[in-house]
Amino acid sequence: MHALPEPGEPGGLLGAATQVELTRPLGEMIKEALSHGGQALPRGINEPVNADQVEAMVRAVEAALDVRRRYQFFVWSQSHLQALLPHQLAVCGAYVRQRREVAFEAFNSVAVGADVLECLADGRGALMQQLQGRWIDQRGKPLAVAVQSLEGQALAPIRQALLEAGFAELLVHGVARPQRPTEIESFFVFSSQARISGPQQRLMMELLMPYLHGTWLRVQTVERDISEAPRTVGVRQAQGNAITEREREILSWLREGMSNQQIGEQLSISALTVKNHVQKILRKLGAANRAQAVARAMSMNLLGRSSTDGGRDGA
Repeated sequence: MHALPEPGEPGGLLGAATQVELTRPLGEMIKEALSHGGQALPRGINEPVNADQVEAMVRAVEAALDVRRRYQFFVWSQSHLQALLPHQLAVCGAYVRQRREVAFEAFNSVAVGADVLECLADGRGALMQQLQGRWIDQRGKPLAVAVQSLEGQALAPIRQALLEAGFAELLVHGVARPQRPTEIESFFVFSSQARISGPQQRLMMELLMPYLHGTWLRVQTVERDISEAPRTVGVRQAQGNAITEREREILSWLREGMSNQQIGEQLSISALTVKNHVQKILRKLGAANRAQAVARAMSMNLLGRSSTDGGRDGA
């Protein structure tokens, strides 16, 4: 189990400066695992780590240091995390002291029903309570939960919906406070369609957890500070108003991973027309690519409630 040091203790995970200090130990830990036959790996996980994974993890950790906003987290998860933890569905939770509970946000890169996203984002709901309970019962180790094994009549609809969407397993892990295993500070759920996680994915979850935790908490802090700051009519609002309804519609299909041709078929327009719309969207949002455009649209509330509250798309 990852346990959080108290604020101010060496090795704390709550600040960007501390994250920099942790970058080197992670690289050393992986390299030590490579050179000592897995002796440095988390207890109970003996899968080897290859050189490509070492390099990918170092890149992921370095990139995480620049993540401050939700849209940046989305881009990071779509690029660096995908190489280590392939997924189309991710749920990120952090403890909110004012509410005295773990608040969750669900991200998806494929079409997922609104009812599923609502359940995944409900920290007090039966699904997330059961996943957290199982993780605690396993002493805070990375845990693969078969969707079919979810217990309770109340979970029958969500169980069926997840299976129909192709999600047969949920990989869960988190961070608890020191010597207080039931007091969860952050909790994460990843799932991939038509793919069952093995020891390798659990290993990656274990090694990356301090950085997932630190990055997500930093995002929450920055977003909260921004939301509490005095609001003025600025560039962000002007950009949001500049997006037309047609462009919002195309953004929603981009969020589902559709190509220009597929979007054109949905809207009964040519692929070239779609391409022109996409170029305008990128320019208006100041985005370098489609993933970044969707992420920024999400952060600006341009894709509706499901993109900003419990049903946020992404990863």
